[in-house]
Amino acid sequence: MVEQHASQLDHTFHALSDPTRRAMLRNLSVHERSVGELAAPFQMSLAAASKHIKVLERAGLVHREVKGRTHVCRLNARPLSDAQDWIRYYERFWSERLDMLESLLRGEASTPPSPPPKKGRTR
Repeated sequence: MVEQHASQLDHTFHALSDPTRRAMLRNLSVHERSVGELAAPFQMSLAAASKHIKVLERAGLVHREVKGRTHVCRLNARPLSDAQDWIRYYERFWSERLDMLESLLRGEASTPPSPPPKKGRTR
């Protein structure tokens, strides 16, 4: 179960790593679109767009349905929620660390610095 979840998360982050695929997801967040509509803003071939869509499908972010000769894509945002949960853990981790750092820095700022040790003569 954990391995399957990790693999799914890997696919999601891989899909999100490309700016073209992120833009396609943004377009799909408004409403479903055909492969041609998804490819149009990028002036790419349908074959190139289809490769990007396959990556999004593998991640579970897009569902493609064939209607006649048209392939229609629809957003599935559930994997994004799982990725956000993963990121939230680290957000809490870093927030706690930064809060501790701030506390230490504020504590040190209110305490006068100690003088450097005096250099004595060696005998």
